[in-house]
Amino acid sequence: MQIDDAFDAGNIDVLDASDPADVRLRIRPDPPTETPEGVVEFFQWFAFRVTGARGVPLTLHLEGADRAAYPEGWPGYRAAVSADTESWRRTDTTYADGTLTIQVTPTSDVLYVSYFALYPLERVARVTARAAAHPSAVLAPVGRTLDGRVLDRLIVGDPARDLPVLWVIARQHPGESMASWWMEGFLDRLLDDADPLAAALRRQATLHIVPHMNPDGSVRGHLRTNAAGANLNREWADPTPERSPEVLAVRNAMDATGVQLCLDVHGDEALPYTFIAGAHGIPSWSPEREAQLARFCDAYERANPAFQQVHGYPKSKPGTANLTMCTNGVAERFGGLAMTLEMPFKDDANHPDPEQGWSPRKCMAMGRSAIDAMIDVLPHLPR
Repeated sequence: MQIDDAFDAGNIDVLDASDPADVRLRIRPDPPTETPEGVVEFFQWFAFRVTGARGVPLTLHLEGADRAAYPEGWPGYRAAVSADTESWRRTDTTYADGTLTIQVTPTSDVLYVSYFALYPLERVARVTARAAAHPSAVLAPVGRTLDGRVLDRLIVGDPARDLPVLWVIARQHPGESMASWWMEGFLDRLLDDADPLAAALRRQATLHIVPHMNPDGSVRGHLRTNAAGANLNREWADPTPERSPEVLAVRNAMDATGVQLCLDVHGDEALPYTFIAGAHGIPSWSPEREAQLARFCDAYERANPAFQQVHGYPKSKPGTANLTMCTNGVAERFGGLAMTLEMPFKDDANHPDPEQGWSPRKCMAMGRSAIDAMIDVLPHLPR
């Protein structure tokens, strides 16, 4: 039996794999990150491959899990496993005494074990190229990452017309791979010529879409940071070429287009629900923005009952919003409706699936359903 992480997004250190019934592992942290509380090393994302263990019961102990970024994310969590990285299921997982223990018996010579279903950059490139082939879409990169990767943007619609401008971005946090599955579903429906609602959105708005904000961090197997150890979702107030060129490039592009709506797609480790976090607490928050947000969320819930409005983050009090975050910074800078969409790493508590949990298929369905919410709120956005 061998265990390795030598692939896109791989992350594991093998401490002892001599006994399949007692494998000892450890998650590698992101580079040290400066936060208001001091320097921290985020970790929670893991992804590794087990070979040569067909039919062998495995007990995999991830030690030090209590020091992860969000230890409250472990209770009730089940790891994702796959033999081919296409079909994923959940497996028995427990958390006790600071250790996450995964139990699984491979049915083939290859088994991938991951925090959430993998979404490699090769698939991002393929989905982006497929979208760019549509007559309504143009591939217009906005910059490069610290590792020299091109930061792709798709422009859908006619930017020459005076239409509402919608920005949709995903994977600021590279370990939140559900955001890429969401993006695939969103793009597939947006560019489906047989879908009249999607066609209407393309006619009535211009969309700027960044399918993957943090490809460097994704390839490196990071949870939250880029190649420099920057948490991109804390860089929107003052991005720099040296620390956060990804945010700087996108914000500069937003300056050129304006923003009437921005949707930033994420995943939440602890809460077993899909929900929206708004820009409550920014200085310019108003009843009009509250009404726009409510309209978007109501339409999203009608389109997909897996989206809900009961559980989520507490609303920031007036004047207390963190303007370094995308949703808050963009809403305050551009005056539009900005939102963060959160999906679970765990199962959906309202619609549990014992076999797959919150799955790639459900993420893609949530992406498709966003079209309904966007077309509903479009006439009510600020201009």
